[in-house]
Amino acid sequence: MDVRKTYKLFAAGEFVRSESGRTYQPDGPHNVPRGSRKDLRDMVKAARGAFPGWSRRTAMNRGQVLYRAAEMLDGRRAEFRDLLGGGRPAGGQVDAAVETWVWYAGWTDKLHQFAGTVNPVAGPYFNFTLPEPTGVVGVVAPEEPALLGLVRRLAPALCGGNTVVALASERAPLAALTLGEVLATSDLPPGVVNVLSGKRQELLPWLAAHMDVNAIDAAGCTAAQLAQVQEAAAGNLKRVVQSGPGAEALSPHAALDLMEFKTVWHPIGV
Repeated sequence: MDVRKTYKLFAAGEFVRSESGRTYQPDGPHNVPRGSRKDLRDMVKAARGAFPGWSRRTAMNRGQVLYRAAEMLDGRRAEFRDLLGGGRPAGGQVDAAVETWVWYAGWTDKLHQFAGTVNPVAGPYFNFTLPEPTGVVGVVAPEEPALLGLVRRLAPALCGGNTVVALASERAPLAALTLGEVLATSDLPPGVVNVLSGKRQELLPWLAAHMDVNAIDAAGCTAAQLAQVQEAAAGNLKRVVQSGPGAEALSPHAALDLMEFKTVWHPIGV
């Protein structure tokens, strides 16, 4: 008997259907949830609720969780290769996605040393600057590569201690929705990552304008969509980041782009 898979949204650690009950067919015979703005609001609420606990975890523990995601993805290589069309390009994309999780797992406890500074000041003070998580990050995944494009945006955001609401590739969302199953078994607390599929033109304006979203990674936006996001993000001064041509390169700056820097002054001899 051929039991066909039912694809669902990944929200607050659970697999749910869209509250609207709508679906769409992005590629082939598969029906996937067509998320609504209510689904988006619920995911932002879940991400906000998960942020204090995730950001306060030790850097070492966050690294362990990201490494566990690599382990679980590695165990499902064959499934993801099939989802991505099979062949050598699909296999290479899965390999690179696993490598990405491992690479950023190793950076969680090194960001402070890499980006933190002790600043020389004229006076009896210690002055130092350290990176901190920004908060809830909205990730607009690239349309292609469907898996690697999303993982290359998720991993650095999580590495820095942020929580995420991700819009999956509209044309090829199956890999992103299945990635939710990997994350659900990766010791990731509920709500830290939420994955939403649907129509970009419906969801993107609401994500960009949501007042409880602190930053947008607009890697998957066109020039017109980026302008729309920047205008909507001005309402609460969201940070809007869109990686350049080297976006596929692994870099700690991808994590730092989604972090804030706090400078502390401490008097000496008082």
